[in-house]
Amino acid sequence: MKTSFIRCILVLPVVASLAACIPSPKDLETEPVKVQTPKGEVTCQLYRQNRVVWDRAIDFPATKMSVPEADNYCRQEGQRRLNQ
Repeated sequence: MKTSFIRCILVLPVVASLAACIPSPKDLETEPVKVQTPKGEVTCQLYRQNRVVWDRAIDFPATKMSVPEADNYCRQEGQRRLNQ
């Protein structure tokens, strides 16, 4: 019983150190970009190029499109920039 408790105490700092190395989305954000769409302008929060799946809309014409639709425009813009 004492051995497993001691292992936990020894492993905890290692796990905490590794967790501190994982970047949060905030660390990967770029400057917001504006994308013109047929339904109006969408402001997108893009992330580094390899994180297109996190790209999302932070402002859009809510009376003309849904959140998923606006987010989709942002992911398309992130993918377009990735392929350049």
